[in-house]
Amino acid sequence: MRPDVGQPAPDFTMPTDGNGTVRLADLKGKPVVLYFYPKDDTSGCTSQACGFRDAAAAYNALNCTVIGVSRDSVASHDKFKQKHGLTFTLGSDESGAVTEAYGVWVEKSMYGKKYMGIERATFLIDGAGKIARVWPKVKVPGHVAEVQAAVAAL
Repeated sequence: MRPDVGQPAPDFTMPTDGNGTVRLADLKGKPVVLYFYPKDDTSGCTSQACGFRDAAAAYNALNCTVIGVSRDSVASHDKFKQKHGLTFTLGSDESGAVTEAYGVWVEKSMYGKKYMGIERATFLIDGAGKIARVWPKVKVPGHVAEVQAAVAAL
């Protein structure tokens, strides 16, 4: 089940790029953009990540933390981050606990084959730790600006 607007955001602790750790509870008091993407260094995921990178100054001015999450390893995140000059945290959810808690580990279909994968989705979490907005099935063009406007409206 995907958490909905007004509900508490599921807490998590997960490893990040650079051998770090991110814990949602530690970020209370400021907005968090938690975006889920299928795979490091694929075209749509790279475009989305670079969009957040390019808008970093605007998100920083809003005192907002951006965290990208996939099931890729920390090592994969390190390469992805370095290759594209990403400036925000990438969470590694290899166990799948976070993607399942947020309801984004779903059955997908490509060329008639069904498989499990991450649905591209973004959650805006307010300073109190509640879900302020959800964007399911994200289309990358224009998404970063739309999320930024929602953060500014908090």
